[in-house]
Amino acid sequence: MTTSLVQSSIQPSVRQQADVTTSLNSHGNVAVRSELQDVYERLNTLILGKSKQIKLSLTCLLANGHLLIDDLPGMGKTVLSNSLASVLGLDYKRVQFTNDLLPADLLGASIYEKEKSAFRFMPGPVFSQLLLADEINRASPKTQSALLEAMEERQVSLEGETRPLPSPFFVIATQNPLEQIGTSALPESQLDRFMMRIQMGYPSRSAEIEILSGQSRRQLIENQKPIITTTQLIGFQQAVNGVVCSEHVLSYLYELLLFTRQSGLYINGISTRGGLAILHAAKAWAWLSDSDILMPKHIQAVFPSVAGHRLQSREGGTGSESMGEHILEQVAIPR
Repeated sequence: MTTSLVQSSIQPSVRQQADVTTSLNSHGNVAVRSELQDVYERLNTLILGKSKQIKLSLTCLLANGHLLIDDLPGMGKTVLSNSLASVLGLDYKRVQFTNDLLPADLLGASIYEKEKSAFRFMPGPVFSQLLLADEINRASPKTQSALLEAMEERQVSLEGETRPLPSPFFVIATQNPLEQIGTSALPESQLDRFMMRIQMGYPSRSAEIEILSGQSRRQLIENQKPIITTTQLIGFQQAVNGVVCSEHVLSYLYELLLFTRQSGLYINGISTRGGLAILHAAKAWAWLSDSDILMPKHIQAVFPSVAGHRLQSREGGTGSESMGEHILEQVAIPR
């Protein structure tokens, strides 16, 4: 099926049919479900001027996905992960990825104890509820691949034994621009394990002035106390699965996937696993937006962040949110 055939089966206008803008509350922040309103407002006091990025991060966590943050150093990527761990009460570990980091440094290893004449397994930092893989694209492919099983299966297989990871298990990885010295592109298999990729971007004028003149973000985070329990968070993740999705909305999602595969604009279209990631993220966004029914606008809200890093333009461009935005402009909602 050609692009023209895809377009002929759908209505000509997209933006008029579904509102993809983010609803705001009276304070200018993104509106969220009441059960997480305190969490969201607290995060906004720690990470200034990034309401949408905060909501996308919470969406990714509620959808049981993993998050890749792609931006320049010093843009608040580490602050975001620290803030989420503190406010949500998650066991937190940070690993600085370097070219000499070994898989055992991440996963753990067995240590021989002479007094017991036996080996004892020493778990690595991956055995945490929130793992920050800082500057992941500075590590070797072998070390990067050590995360694949953990991210996909929520377990680690070492020395003939499979060890489950804590629940919830959430990986936030930061990535520096590829033009910087010592970086290398993540392989497609690794990128596909991340449900979302976002960028923090520079703060607004008012936010940056407040950051420059105010208290250290690190001190503010250290003084935080958890607002919800791990049990509550797991309950919220389970509630996301209860969001109802109609065949009409699934048809819209299918048309988006079909466009990436048959438009001829991309080297490879989005896979079925990528489609499921979009669906789960959209359900989490809907639930977080206080809706128990999935609508096209919820898919549109998350689509650029979930689809962008899974696409590569035939003209040489790398995956980006702008590609997802372009697809939303081209594909309308089926009747």
